[in-house]
Amino acid sequence: ASPPPPPAPVAPPPAPVEATPEPPRQVASATPETAPAEAVPDRLSVVFADEESRLTADARTTLKGLADRLAPDESSRLQLRAYAGGEGLSPSRARRVSLQRALAVRAFLMESGIASSRIDVRALGDKADGQPANRVDVLPVDR
Repeated sequence: ASPPPPPAPVAPPPAPVEATPEPPRQVASATPETAPAEAVPDRLSVVFADEESRLTADARTTLKGLADRLAPDESSRLQLRAYAGGEGLSPSRARRVSLQRALAVRAFLMESGIASSRIDVRALGDKADGQPANRVDVLPVDR
């Protein structure tokens, strides 16, 4: 199989981004102390600053840990739900920013050994169903 095409170029914004896993209504570490080392979180959220789409070192570390746990199971799949919001952000701009974020997370996961065919991307723009509004939720998907 030929390698996947590289993601579209994105202007690199300079602001920081932090990765924080987000179980429902409670912030916890990516691998809670009570969970086995191989456990995959139900939801992992990569949080971004307004209109930013570049991953920080912390986000990369968190995503690398997730990729390392998922890589051996080639039947596992992920869905990336990307959001963008903020004052004065038009719906079309929010959608573009959310897509840039999802593609940044997807590209990093691919570099970390997860095949592109195992990653579904949903750029939802300003349709965030929770807080923070500027994030990419990484969710395991059942086949």
